[in-house]
Amino acid sequence: MSVFDSLVGQEAAVDVLKAAAAAGRALAKGQEPPTSSAMSHAWLFTGPPGSGRSLAARTLAAALLCTGPEPGCGQCPGCLAAMADNHPDLTTVSTDLVTISADEVREYVASAFVAPSQGHYRIFLIEDADRMVERTTNVLLKAIEEPGEHTVWMLCTAAPADVLPTIRSRCRGVNLVTPSAQEVADLLVERDGIEPKQAMLAARASQSHVGVARALALNEDGAAAIRRHTLDAIVSIKGVGDAEMAAIRLMDPEAMRGEKTPKAGTKAAKAAKDAQAEAAKRKVMEAYGLDADSKVPTSMRGEIKAALDSAKKRATRNQRDLLDRELIYAIGLYRDVLVTQLGSDVELINQDYIEAIANLASELTPALVLKKIEKLGEARERLAANVAPQLAMEAAMMALRLTPHA
Repeated sequence: MSVFDSLVGQEAAVDVLKAAAAAGRALAKGQEPPTSSAMSHAWLFTGPPGSGRSLAARTLAAALLCTGPEPGCGQCPGCLAAMADNHPDLTTVSTDLVTISADEVREYVASAFVAPSQGHYRIFLIEDADRMVERTTNVLLKAIEEPGEHTVWMLCTAAPADVLPTIRSRCRGVNLVTPSAQEVADLLVERDGIEPKQAMLAARASQSHVGVARALALNEDGAAAIRRHTLDAIVSIKGVGDAEMAAIRLMDPEAMRGEKTPKAGTKAAKAAKDAQAEAAKRKVMEAYGLDADSKVPTSMRGEIKAALDSAKKRATRNQRDLLDRELIYAIGLYRDVLVTQLGSDVELINQDYIEAIANLASELTPALVLKKIEKLGEARERLAANVAPQLAMEAAMMALRLTPHA
């Protein structure tokens, strides 16, 4: 099975990547490539969420590091190590923070001129390149302008506009598309052994996002529970009180996973929050080899504070990602309501919520449904712009009330 087989619904992109891999192998051997312009030292993978941007970049990396008879064979040690993100010549740059720092990228740029240890190329794969601020991107620009002889940079983001024009103009672009639900379902059945009906339900519910579909199908107590509790909270909204309760619930990740948590605003809730902060501090202290119950040494205060700040940013990123996913589920639900109202033959995303969708379709006008979808989209934009999450979610839930003024 070739590494390219996992790129479902991306036939045009696969053709480009296969040509690049063949040219890359020829160049590495000092031969004339089949197509001289097929290979590039810098790539920009773009496409909607779930299209497989990072996976496409990784498959090209695997094909360039492949030692099998055909680039990207999927069976050789090079392919297997690269696909498992365990190849010494492949460095994946990702972050669970809000942004990728300039210092982090500077370290990778410095090592980009080191010769590869096993393969013919030294590859740097930057996931979520849009999380690089302008200062960080400028650090990367010089390395892309004057790359090492065997260095390849791969950037992944939703749209070309997410990176600076100076970077974009020096990269070869590969645009991915959203695969069909059937293609995603077939992949889940073949690769993960998921039952066909469950795979199709997950594929539709994820809106053809391969990673989310897999999580929905395999993680009943995690991703699937979050989706279910999100949609339950949305369909329960009738008035102001329901909207406020929905916003509180959606802001609580433990509650969304079905775990019991103290009521927001209570002493128990504050105690739980303080306990989480203390647990985070103890974890950082232990990571530095310090007694968690002792006083922080003066010489270590800066590093401990930096580590705690990093943990806080990581929690912020996780929260915003969760809220964004919840809003996507809500938009999908109202999209289904509109489809039902218009009598379209388009398949519903949430086929397990047909009754709730029908009820909403009878209670709202198409104009109101469109307004609610617009408000949910605005909430996503506000979260991306670092608006206080609670304010963004409260405003969005208030807009979902079943009133003429929603």
